[in-house]
Amino acid sequence: MKELKRYLDTRIGEYSFYFEDIDSGYTYSYNEKTAMPSASCIKIPIAMSLLKEVDNSALNLNQKYFISKQEMVDGAGIIHEMNEKEYSLEELLKVMLIQSDNTATNKIIDVLGMDKINNTIRELKLKETIIKRKMMDFEARENGLDNFSSSFDLARCLKRLYQGSFLNRESSNFILNILRRSQNREKIPFYIPEREWNKIGNKSGSLDGIENDASIMNLDKGNFVFVVMSKALPNNVYGIVTISKLGKMMWDIIDRNWK
Repeated sequence: MKELKRYLDTRIGEYSFYFEDIDSGYTYSYNEKTAMPSASCIKIPIAMSLLKEVDNSALNLNQKYFISKQEMVDGAGIIHEMNEKEYSLEELLKVMLIQSDNTATNKIIDVLGMDKINNTIRELKLKETIIKRKMMDFEARENGLDNFSSSFDLARCLKRLYQGSFLNRESSNFILNILRRSQNREKIPFYIPEREWNKIGNKSGSLDGIENDASIMNLDKGNFVFVVMSKALPNNVYGIVTISKLGKMMWDIIDRNWK
């Protein structure tokens, strides 16, 4: 495991990671409780907040919401390329997690309200996580409002989904199954054999000089969470290369050391 830290010592930027074998409780981590800009990884607790409302019968995934041209924002996703129309909460949730759609995310934030999402974050006991702005709101970022998390907090979210200990089992599995269909596989899963991707759920995030990826691996050898966060990168490709290499190193460690 120490080779992960040794590798990061050779890389430019600031990093944190957290690994846990959920079955045994074994952990290995570095700067895991350091608050870092979350980028789109904040969409994991947003999804959990939405499904908590569904569990409590306050919302229904079949409910539909109209998205106007004025609400569409650029960046990841497809909705900003579509005509104005209604989308169900289920559709918005799926494109938020599979394509990291920013317009869908902002609509879900509007439906829930940031206070409710932050209340969910507190219920989850995520100490370094907070949402203060919507996606692609660069003016808010310039004014010091940003979304933060830590590799420990994001791993906690994924672990609680796997355990079904925050949402009910059906809702937990619903989110995990969507994460396993992620279309952003260029970081932790990149060097892992593609035949294994259906056992790996991940949610990545990117901003200028920031690259993150949070993954859960439900493998024949066990059940693992692995989260890597980075900032102050010389460029984003550098961060993607670094995290994908860490993913390969972690995969090889699991292959060698877990029966």
